[in-house]
Amino acid sequence: DADFGCLEEMLKKPCVKALGEAGLDALRGPSSDVQTEVFRRQIDLSERFEKPLLVHCVKAFQSLLAIRRQVRPRQPWIIHGFRGKPQMARLLISAGLYLSVGPKFNADALKEIPADRLLIETDDSETGIEAVAAAVAENLGRPVAWITDNCGDNLRECLGLTRTGK
Repeated sequence: DADFGCLEEMLKKPCVKALGEAGLDALRGPSSDVQTEVFRRQIDLSERFEKPLLVHCVKAFQSLLAIRRQVRPRQPWIIHGFRGKPQMARLLISAGLYLSVGPKFNADALKEIPADRLLIETDDSETGIEAVAAAVAENLGRPVAWITDNCGDNLRECLGLTRTGK
């Protein structure tokens, strides 16, 4: 509870724009029951403080989507480091999530992500955001500037800021 109190204090600060990484990982960490309880508490904080939720999910997407259906969040959820297959991309998009891709992405799945649901990231790699944008642009047949503008607009949308238009 002390950790959640600290997290709550951080979320009160205007400079904190989102909550993350939160989520479920079937390959690491404590039991799925413990992860689910912590994830639900993090969702509650995201909703209470009106901050988007950056979601880490490994081999637990069905559980994640079941929780999402139950809690029906108002705040955006962003799947961090999405590397899944096209079918999973479609499923997550249909559930209303944003998908953020980093240097290692599934090119076929990337093509399934609508422009208004796409974000890019570097994650923990040495690859810079410009290189990620270039790789995404090449795979989508779009100019790099379009990718960066589009993803910037999407990020502003997630954060509740005014869109600049597309």
